[in-house]
Amino acid sequence: MVVTFIGLGLIGGSVAISLRGRGFATRLIGVELNEEHAKQALELGLVDEVLPLSEAIPQADLVVLAIPVNAARELLPGALDLLKKEAVLVDMGSTKSGICGVARTLARRGQYVASHPMAGTEYSGPTAAIDNLFDGKKAIVCEHTLSSDFALNRVLAMYRALNMDVLFYTNPDDHDRHVAYVSHISHVSSFMLGLTVLEVEKNENHILDLAGTGFASTVRLAKSSPETWTPIFIQNATSISHALEKYIENLQMFKNKIDEKDVEGLSKLMAEANEIGKIIK
Repeated sequence: MVVTFIGLGLIGGSVAISLRGRGFATRLIGVELNEEHAKQALELGLVDEVLPLSEAIPQADLVVLAIPVNAARELLPGALDLLKKEAVLVDMGSTKSGICGVARTLARRGQYVASHPMAGTEYSGPTAAIDNLFDGKKAIVCEHTLSSDFALNRVLAMYRALNMDVLFYTNPDDHDRHVAYVSHISHVSSFMLGLTVLEVEKNENHILDLAGTGFASTVRLAKSSPETWTPIFIQNATSISHALEKYIENLQMFKNKIDEKDVEGLSKLMAEANEIGKIIK
């Protein structure tokens, strides 16, 4: 199996490490516009060589598209045109409506699988790539009935090699709406909490001295790459905006309870929030 990775950052690099280590891929080719990242990927052994797009795709049995969602949507038509007839392209993007809309217009739609592995860290670039990143996590496949059987089976085999459980979403809009709440809004909250603390706590030593593990875990995502997350927020703007409206409403309600020194009301709100513990262990 020859696998070409378009994008050699956290996601593409981590997929490459695991697919090589688990015997899924025999030859790994990278496509990376960032020269420093290309050099790092070769030094780390993430791929065997880095080639231009026009050379890397025609050689591949499987192409993994792991670049920011705006760039992935623009690149998809040309990438599909370069595929061998028996080859498959899968994307790793966190938003699906935009790229699925483009894919539906393409003659070679059957060779494409729209997917979203629900895994990651706050770090970016080839040096952030790690093995086992995907183990035990969920992978989402959208509009699978528009993919050919051989394309879908190849991608499902890849996810089995990554030790992921696959969920199927017929409607990519549903996917984007759900991830706005369970993934995207978490990043918004973390970015803005980090910004708030930096604005108010001007002395960095105070932050370092007083920040506990609770703060560190909550603000961890604020270290995520703006180059990755800005396109996600823009492409999923409607769903994220709706999620933020509800979140801001609840924050204002919590603030009101504090201002009113409403002990019973605060306790009730937090007890209701505790119910999430029955879902997420």
